[in-house]
Formats: sequence, C-alpha cells, structure tokens
Amino acid sequence: MKNEAVALGAGTLNRAAHLRTKTETLAADTSARWLPLWRGRVPVSEHGDLQFGSAPPEIADDSIFLGLLPDGAPVLAHDVSALEPLGDEAEALSSWSTAAVHCDGLPDHAFHDLRAVMTTLSPLEAEIAATARGLLEWHRNHGFCARCGAQSQMSEGGWRRDCGACGGQHFPRTDPVVIMLVTHGNDVLVGRNAEWPTGFFSILAGFVEPGEPLEAAVRREVFEEAGVRVGEVEYVASQPWPFPASLMLGFRAKALTREIIIDPTEIEEARWVSREEMMQIFAGEHPEVSAPRKGALAHFLMRKWLEDHRA
Repeated sequence: MKNEAVALGAGTLNRAAHLRTKTETLAADTSARWLPLWRGRVPVSEHGDLQFGSAPPEIADDSIFLGLLPDGAPVLAHDVSALEPLGDEAEALSSWSTAAVHCDGLPDHAFHDLRAVMTTLSPLEAEIAATARGLLEWHRNHGFCARCGAQSQMSEGGWRRDCGACGGQHFPRTDPVVIMLVTHGNDVLVGRNAEWPTGFFSILAGFVEPGEPLEAAVRREVFEEAGVRVGEVEYVASQPWPFPASLMLGFRAKALTREIIIDPTEIEEARWVSREEMMQIFAGEHPEVSAPRKGALAHFLMRKWLEDHRA
C-alpha cells in the first residue's frame, strides 16, 4: 500500500524551508502564485483545480510561504476571511456541504470545503491546499504567547510565531490521531458519532495521548469506545488532516473479542459489518450504512480491506 493513494498525502511539495526567511522577497516575485483562503475554504475553478489569484493589493506581513512549484515559482497563501459572503449561503457553510461560497471582493472565486474537493485536485494541489489551511488555522488560534500571554507575531514565512515580550518561539502543531480498521474474521468494526449525518458510519479513531505508543493508542481507543479488545496492530498509511491540525495514522488491527459495549460519551453506535455488507455499502446499496467520504483515510482503509484477500 502506498501513501500516494491517500488524498492530501502526496508529499511532493518542495517546501524549500531555507527560503522562509526571504518571504518578503518571494512575495514580490512576479512569478509568485497566491492562494487565497476564506474561513478555511479553498478556491477551486470550474475545471476542478486550485484557483490561484493575483498578489493582494498590500502584501501583508502575515503572508505564508508554502514552497516552490515544479517550475520554481514561489507559492504563497493569504487569508481573506474578512470578506463577506455573497447572498444567503449559510447552508454552504456546513462542513458536510459540497456547495461553494462566493465572497464580496473576490466574486470570481468559488470557495469550497477542502474535504469536498480533495479528490478532484491533483495530488500536489491537494497538498498545497492542506498545508495552507493547516497553517492559517494554527495562526488563527495561536495569536498569543503560551508562556506569558502577550500577543505574538508571525515569522519564518508563517512557520513560526515569536513573542516580543518573553522571547518565546512557537511552531505549528500537529496532533497525531490513530484510525483503525478492526477486523474479526470476515467482519469490520464500524461506529458513528451522534453529530454525523444519518446513516454515516466510519472506522474508529482517536487522539494519541502524551507518552503513549501508537499501538497502545489503537488498543486503548477501541476498548474505550466499543469495549472490544485488540491484539495484533499493523501500520498501513498516514494522511495529513488539517481540520484543524491532525495527522491521521492508519492501522489494521485484529480483535480478540466481539462483544460491543459502547461509551455513549464517545460514540452513538457501533456494529460489526461483514465483507458482503461492506460491498453493499461501497456500492451505495446498504439500507442503513453509508461509506466515509471518498478521499478520507477511513475510506482508503475500508476499500483496501475489501480488495485484500487476507482475513
């Protein structure tokens, strides 16, 4: 299994970290490509690719240098969240919506939730969009120094925040999350959160705790959420998931027990699904269960299991 098959997981962006101190010069480059993001949403053209824009009228100190494109042009991101949406587009603001939002000031840009378009973008474009979204979200939530509480400033092309009061330096965080396809014979364990759309099920997942090995996190999360004991654990693939700042670490695991005892504070429901039922789910023919959205690591792990001959 290769990570390249996972949306947002190409890993081919030339991040050119040695140029981050020269963001001001790069921003002035006439070949620079600019990616505006509106409240975490990315602009996508009618052809299904990223819609880069021109440099903002005033290149601000908070422009983020993402890296270099294959032709050597710098690519930068900037936040246009202050723009007001055109018309009544509240429905499109849902994280489950596939609709686009248009904004005053950039009416020719259609802003989409990245999760809805991640499979239509090229692998490189998806990585650029995910990197931009993750960084801008981090800056939005970390404007003050965690040491002394003073306001911090962006530096290193958006890859660091510095505190002028205490000298503290803060770097973007990524939270590791284990997501696991748990099998018992011919069955897979799936569950659902009460906040998810009706019928939506996925495999179980949870955050890794401080000092905890990944394999232990898999076993702990499955037992806490569903009461199922897990034995063998095997790493499969990873996926950046900037919603807001996770790295999904995908595993296959074998259950030692079948009895399900859910923790209602964690999940609403859990069940075993057979391989035959999974085929129905992916064909859109199951009467009660729908598959995770295409492009998500959960979808990748479940489909790979369907295609695999191992039990």
